Amino acid sequence: MRSASTRNQAAPAAALSEAPAHVAVVTGAGRGIGAAIAAGLAAEGMRVALLARTASELQAVAERIQARGGQALALQTDITDARQVEAAVASVAERLGVVDVLVNNAGVVIVQPLVEMRRATWERVIGTNLTGAFLCCRAVLPGMLRKEWGRVINIASISGRVGTPKLTAYCASKWGLLGFTKALAEEVRQASITVNAICPGSVDTAMLRQSRPGERPDMEPDDIADAVCFLASERAKRITGAVIDIFGAQSL
Repeated sequence: MRSASTRNQAAPAAALSEAPAHVAVVTGAGRGIGAAIAAGLAAEGMRVALLARTASELQAVAERIQARGGQALALQTDITDARQVEAAVASVAERLGVVDVLVNNAGVVIVQPLVEMRRATWERVIGTNLTGAFLCCRAVLPGMLRKEWGRVINIASISGRVGTPKLTAYCASKWGLLGFTKALAEEVRQASITVNAICPGSVDTAMLRQSRPGERPDMEPDDIADAVCFLASERAKRITGAVIDIFGAQSL
């Protein structure tokens, strides 16, 4: 599979003109893994809606995608707010089309001992990492069910597989996201909608540098984008309810 950075060098104009392009929504798309995923899906010929809280970051990503010939729509959205999510999905449907692909990537991590954690901190992490995915899925699924086609890809974490000290809220949110993935996959499989999760290891992002200073990441955001592009494609049409671990490998 070509890397996302290689794909991005080719303008997807031909793909967009041959047939109606799929419409993808990527949350947390303003930087890091989300920005790479959005660019990768756009390079595959999809019309991409970018959701995050910081408008300036979203606009910069959208402009980079557009400069390469892709279609991107930046929508400042707090995914913990049900009304904002519903409004964003309605705007996407009006301006780009019904959502075919949803990538729940937005997330926050707070490193703190449990005994020092305020309930508001716990709820912020769970609200973004888990409830946000629920709200986005609930908003896009009616359109997918009508079309009887869809892809939901949840970006979890290695912390959804193992416990880590001082990351109780983050681990709980990511373990919960895996259960959510498997249950929803069974709920919508008869409608040709697949629901899968990716558990990345350490990826070179601002979030990693902030939460685990000094850690040497194994991967770049494009490595995760490649996996997302595969799961969003027809090549993965028989894969659902899967949890794919991407922990990196040494270059040979």
